[in-house]
Amino acid sequence: MERLTQPEEDAMHALWTMNGGFVKDVLDQLAEPRPPYTTLASTIRNLERKGYLRAEKLGNSYRFVPLVAAEDYQRRSLGTLVNQHFQNSYKELVSFFAKDQKISAKDLQDIIDMIENQKPD
Repeated sequence: MERLTQPEEDAMHALWTMNGGFVKDVLDQLAEPRPPYTTLASTIRNLERKGYLRAEKLGNSYRFVPLVAAEDYQRRSLGTLVNQHFQNSYKELVSFFAKDQKISAKDLQDIIDMIENQKPD
């Protein structure tokens, strides 16, 4: 899975939220300042080229549908981040946030409780 630029991620988040849509729909979902329509259209075509979207021709325009689930992209992106910056250790990732006071002891306990209460597959 090819890495996405920030504008590509923004467009994908809008498309995931809407479960697909037209360029105009994506434009309406983006925060200000919004890119020009033609710039967004190029970004969406790049996402199609990268295999993240499928274009469905409807009349004179195209509706774009995600081919990659948001969860799959998040999982892969986080895995890449952990690999590149935390020696492939999620423990190092959590330690980083704990040392930087970005996660509380209560949050950590909640995570431990979630892990301990997981049901086996």
